[in-house]
Amino acid sequence: MDISKNQLVIEGHIPFDKSWIIRMGVLDLTKGYDTILRFLEKHDKDLSSDLKSLYDTCLAWRGGRTVDVGESGTLYRFLQFANWKLDLKKEFTFHGTLEARAKEICNRPEIIYLPLEKLLELDNHTSQWASAAVLMGSKEKLEDIKNPPYKLKLTYEALEHWKEKRSRGLEWDYRYDETILRQAETFLKILGNKETSKPDFEPRHSEDYCFARAFNYITRKQGEELWPSLKSHESNRLEEMEREIEKFESAKGGAGLAGVECKIKEISSQDHRVVQAIAMLQFYYFFSTKAAYRDCVSKSWPQFWKFLAAAENLKHLV
Repeated sequence: MDISKNQLVIEGHIPFDKSWIIRMGVLDLTKGYDTILRFLEKHDKDLSSDLKSLYDTCLAWRGGRTVDVGESGTLYRFLQFANWKLDLKKEFTFHGTLEARAKEICNRPEIIYLPLEKLLELDNHTSQWASAAVLMGSKEKLEDIKNPPYKLKLTYEALEHWKEKRSRGLEWDYRYDETILRQAETFLKILGNKETSKPDFEPRHSEDYCFARAFNYITRKQGEELWPSLKSHESNRLEEMEREIEKFESAKGGAGLAGVECKIKEISSQDHRVVQAIAMLQFYYFFSTKAAYRDCVSKSWPQFWKFLAAAENLKHLV
């Protein structure tokens, strides 16, 4: 769906779709194209930290043996799979929460021979290894996968788009983040209709979980059943969300009272999705937020605090 004409996108509140662009980047990188570098250089000021890591990774991939993937587990799995598949013998370094998480990520080169169904069982059922295999030429068809996860379907779509464009001598199209747009629009509707029932919102994949959990569109149990991989992101999001919600609930009783700002419990999570979700919840009740690691949101939504500060004036757009 083309969301480029959406007013929130036009006004600069919605980031690029990093999942889509990372897939374009890996295809360019492994096939010898420079489009991704030109795109990232052109939009440097608007990039999430994962896309900035993609830029650094592209330079390192071509220029040396050691590749720094920053804090992006997606980049690491995609490029490690390519490294094994192409027998390049590259080494990887990490930053932030990925340093601890990397110890739990599969490190067996022989997985390049596994079918997609088996790859989907690795690392708490993340779809990233299977997506990496598709990007690196797996011949398996999407329709042969039982209940394919959202991001694997996105990978097939990205691959077809990239191939179709290249076959005509064209460059791939970038996208804005539809997942974040849906959450932003739903939040603005909630904010603008406090006296009425909540607007509809259907969590489509794991990146919707934190927002959906914060605003009671889903339970922890449902999230765990749908997306076991929630345990293996920047935090165990199932547990992290419950901790932050519990802190929030202990402060909520003061909403609307004088001096309410001092009653807000600071968000201590370093997980970008958790911080975004709880900050929106805080703003809904308190019109204020407190977060210890405000910069972590730049991993996926660098415009987040700007959006939240303007939220009251954006309600009319939805």
